[in-house]
Amino acid sequence: MKYKNIREEELKNKVGADWFKQFDTTEILGNIDFTVFPKQDSLFGRTPLLWAEAKTGNFDIPTMFVQLILTIGKARTFDKTLPPAFLGAFDFKKIAFVDYVNIQDIFYLNDFNWNVTPSNHETKEFQLIKERVESILKTKTYVFDYQKDEKLLNTFIKNNVAKATTKSKIKIDKNNFIPIYLRWVEIVKPIIEVNWEDLKKANIFDSDFYLADIFVDDKGTETLDDDFTIRDGLFVAFQNQGYKIAKENIKQMFDATINIRHKDAYSQFWKLYKRPPIKEFQDYIIERRDLLAPQDIRERKGAFFTPRIWVELSQKYLTDYLGEDWQDDYYIWDCAAGTGNLLAGLTNKYNIYASTLDQADINVMHERIDHGANLLKNHVFQFDFLNDDFTKLPQSLQEIINDEEKRKKLIIYINPPYAEVSSVGEKGKAGVNQSKTHTKYNEILGTAGREIYAQFLIRIYAEIPDVLIAEFSKLKLLQGSAFISLRNFLKAKVEKMFIAPAYTFDNVKGKFPIGFKIWNTKIKEVFSSTSTDIYNEKGDFIGTKGLYSIGKSFYINKWISSFKVNDGFIGFLAGTNGNDFQQNGIVYILNKKEQMANPRGMWISSLNLIPVSIYYSVRKCLDQTWINDRDQFVVPNSNWNQDAEFHNDCLCYTIFNTNIQEQFGINHWIPYTEQEVNAQNRFESHFMTDFINGKIKTENKTNLFVTTENQSLKREFSAEAKDVFDAGRELWQYYHSKPNVNVNASLYDIREYFQGRNDKGRMNSKSDDETYMELISELRNKLDFLADKIKPKIYQYEFLKE
Repeated sequence: MKYKNIREEELKNKVGADWFKQFDTTEILGNIDFTVFPKQDSLFGRTPLLWAEAKTGNFDIPTMFVQLILTIGKARTFDKTLPPAFLGAFDFKKIAFVDYVNIQDIFYLNDFNWNVTPSNHETKEFQLIKERVESILKTKTYVFDYQKDEKLLNTFIKNNVAKATTKSKIKIDKNNFIPIYLRWVEIVKPIIEVNWEDLKKANIFDSDFYLADIFVDDKGTETLDDDFTIRDGLFVAFQNQGYKIAKENIKQMFDATINIRHKDAYSQFWKLYKRPPIKEFQDYIIERRDLLAPQDIRERKGAFFTPRIWVELSQKYLTDYLGEDWQDDYYIWDCAAGTGNLLAGLTNKYNIYASTLDQADINVMHERIDHGANLLKNHVFQFDFLNDDFTKLPQSLQEIINDEEKRKKLIIYINPPYAEVSSVGEKGKAGVNQSKTHTKYNEILGTAGREIYAQFLIRIYAEIPDVLIAEFSKLKLLQGSAFISLRNFLKAKVEKMFIAPAYTFDNVKGKFPIGFKIWNTKIKEVFSSTSTDIYNEKGDFIGTKGLYSIGKSFYINKWISSFKVNDGFIGFLAGTNGNDFQQNGIVYILNKKEQMANPRGMWISSLNLIPVSIYYSVRKCLDQTWINDRDQFVVPNSNWNQDAEFHNDCLCYTIFNTNIQEQFGINHWIPYTEQEVNAQNRFESHFMTDFINGKIKTENKTNLFVTTENQSLKREFSAEAKDVFDAGRELWQYYHSKPNVNVNASLYDIREYFQGRNDKGRMNSKSDDETYMELISELRNKLDFLADKIKPKIYQYEFLKE
């Protein structure tokens, strides 16, 4: 068979390489197994071509499609990103495709429980979806055998997948017509052949052309209702694939058709949107055409600026939560407004307030108002939120704050400063956290008071009760250990949330998440957990994840500290003073603690080697990303203790990942005998081979590692672990074939021998010895396979919460 007896990851890689090499198949989208995108971004981003389910066995096609449908429906992926042209399913023998539009109605079933586990084929939900899709798949599916239908499959991919565009479009409504206009200005306006300055003198603006565009159908035909008077209000009309000036008193000046230079680019842009807006929004858009006046939104040098992509998305989340009319029903106050870009796209200027500390920012916002920004000057004012009294606010805003019912309709919508004072006083930021708010709430804030955004949140919560808080900030309030006191004080419910990479925000460095959260302060609950949507730097929805508040007594370092020993040391575990991913870089296994300055950690002996190996593997197996950067490692459930294979996998992984160096003491971590590697002399220590072979007796004590394993028996290793030992053995043998080597060398010493060090004393990443490079590469490859085997158990035993 084409791909028999290989792992699922390998199957996906091979299918991608063999059949979709002209595309990008590396994109990860939630829990969807396999995605296909064009390799190159267009001006409009990348439209997904295929989402597919992958199976290593020989599965029936409906079963694979049902699992894919349940995966998509559970995450509601189609709500957060454009769906693909095709859904697919493949195993080791065959691949099948179906047009997305043929099954999309299934996602809108009423009274259906989408929260079931997609991989559980026994649920009633699975069977219900299977019944629904089987009849569709009989007539609407394209099925290909990799070997028998090779030419047909290649032709199908070339003529269908490669040329596919999604048939689902974004509908234009009262909440998104301004963000769509802003994209239109970037993409469509530059390809219209007209002198904008001449038009501006006649009071014709780019927004008039935009209105002409949205009031046509998808074929470019004007489609206004006969009884509708929009025609009289439009100054520009779209006709014959170009524009005509319709304003009576000047149309003679522009009697020729205004052409579009790149009609393909124009067509591609409007393929993303459904035109025209439905009738109920047509009236509103024309009535509020003033909102499309040139906004001239710009960054003042040195100002913090919320990227437009996240401004638009945050307003979409507010719309999803509060309904389409939320801007008419609620008041909005950005009390950390800067130059006001967070408010771009909002429609009801009479309900919007903006304040900021810097008078220069007020001047910028007032200038923007003069150029059409949708704000009122008397609603834009200087105010030091962390120091000033609320009596300094405009009277109309004071009335809202002081009225219990009106206050419930107030949204504090902010992206507050992220400035922070470190525990030792950070250069350039010393004193930035000093304020009346900090002094007033210092006891509750504690060390969280070093962060400015924490002070904003505590004053809002404490002094403007029952409002909605819609804010951008780091995730420390939800997860950080320094924020436990504030977290217990700020009792509110996270109603909706998404996270995005911090490095996409102006003047913010580092790979960590920034979250947009809608807090309902009327619901008094201490945050414990929530599910957040995830968007990448391009604004593509890529999945969801859980976020959890963990008490200090449940951190993983509390767990490992229960295994401390007093003698029989074979090494030192350093770095047990941090519990999240960003602290993994300080976790090492060394000969002795003196190798590091001021280390926090514990000694290792035969009594605690297995729990230390588990701790070390759990911390090191998973890569740190901007998404998991703040996730906390926690005390596991008790099931870890019964899994001997897990113990031994972790032991193997740890043996080949330490920083043990023979120059700092006896190397107890050699996993082979002299005979196995043809050593040139006797090893100074046989601890590790004795431990592996059950020759070191370990006494079980109530406060130490308790296991059902018989410690006197030889340890049995999984196939993946054996592969690591085999690859390592070849490397040790090659090292010991060299003359005059250090017989007690560790893996770190062997790497240093072949790779050497540069002028700065750092180990080189490569060696000129090709045999060594092949051997170390194979060892690393086998370690990666072993890590893949360990990773699911990290979540199964709840060292990390999913």
